Amino acid sequence: MQHTKQQTKFIVSRFENRNKITSWRVDGRLHGLRIRKNFKTREEAGAEKAALDLKALQAAVGMRSASTFLTDVQLRTAEDAYRRLEGRASPLLVYLDYALANYREHDQQKPLAEAMVEYYATKKAAFERTLLSCRQLRSIENELAALKAYFPKAQVSEFTAAKLVPFLERGHPSLKTYNNRRGLISTFFKFAYQKDWTPLNPVEKTPHHRINHRRGSAVTLTAERSAELMAYVENYEGGEMVPYFALCLFAGIRPCIRFGEIMKLQPESIRLDTGTIHIEPEVSKVRMKRNVTIQPNLGAWLRAYPLEKFPLIPANGTNMHRRICKKFALTHDVMRHTFISMFVAKYRSMGEAALQAGNSESIIRKHYLDLKNKDEAEQFFGILPHGGSNIIAMPLAV
Repeated sequence: MQHTKQQTKFIVSRFENRNKITSWRVDGRLHGLRIRKNFKTREEAGAEKAALDLKALQAAVGMRSASTFLTDVQLRTAEDAYRRLEGRASPLLVYLDYALANYREHDQQKPLAEAMVEYYATKKAAFERTLLSCRQLRSIENELAALKAYFPKAQVSEFTAAKLVPFLERGHPSLKTYNNRRGLISTFFKFAYQKDWTPLNPVEKTPHHRINHRRGSAVTLTAERSAELMAYVENYEGGEMVPYFALCLFAGIRPCIRFGEIMKLQPESIRLDTGTIHIEPEVSKVRMKRNVTIQPNLGAWLRAYPLEKFPLIPANGTNMHRRICKKFALTHDVMRHTFISMFVAKYRSMGEAALQAGNSESIIRKHYLDLKNKDEAEQFFGILPHGGSNIIAMPLAV
């Protein structure tokens, strides 16, 4: 090592040429090669020695000289970047390309709150064009509000899968609830991606849970329990809730008192003269028109409690509905399930049942076939208002 150091040390000495002219000589070794140069003045020799000493020092610490268009600041920045990448598998340009594709300058940043306003406006417009149901719009609104409360000062481009997972898992939700949240938030970030507010949709890298659907036969009421329900409703608050329960039970109208078909159904769509209930696309949950045949016993209920006097949802309908459902332990859609299963049992036509209910034939076969027998179905469709023997049930329209 000592020999190497001596080799890289340059000296300046006075030298007499053969022609008696004095020169100044720089002498030493660099990379094992002997270097010896003569100069007319000591100053020129000193400058060369300094240059050679610098090269020797650079070689000793791994530095080298090179021509470059970079400024000193840019060179130092590049050197710092390479030091930070020490031990990484990929070259600098891989990380640079990723940064260029994903980083958003300050003037490109979009606050989460502002992005939500624009996104919600598009969904509100879709709702007004009947492309989105009230229930869907409400779900979007609620989930956006939760996201804003969880990340009150966030920028859209800041979100990653790691940041979103705790939000999706808040409150230890069921797998279905988690997936529903994920779907709603994913649609928002797709919108943000299209607007170039984020380089990607971070939700795509969050877990999606597979759910083993073991949903079997639908939960239904017996004909006897249905008769008890209608008898109670007829005598409850002067029969104000009769049209609601009759239509949901004997026509399978979706019963949700907040977002269901019964809330949007117009009295003029219930045609006793033709024996048909017209479910328009803006009323239907699946946005498809269907016609429901008014069964003879339903016609009797609607004539005994005409919609001119008994509105579909009375003024205090929400409270009355809650009390009746609690008394009879009515689960969501149980009346609709009962109608479909009784219809299949009576008419033995899954295709017609699918048309009446607005379902697919495969759903009818999977959940409603053979739940009831023909005798119970006849009993069910024979439930009439009080004094039913004196009320003529309207025959089916031909």
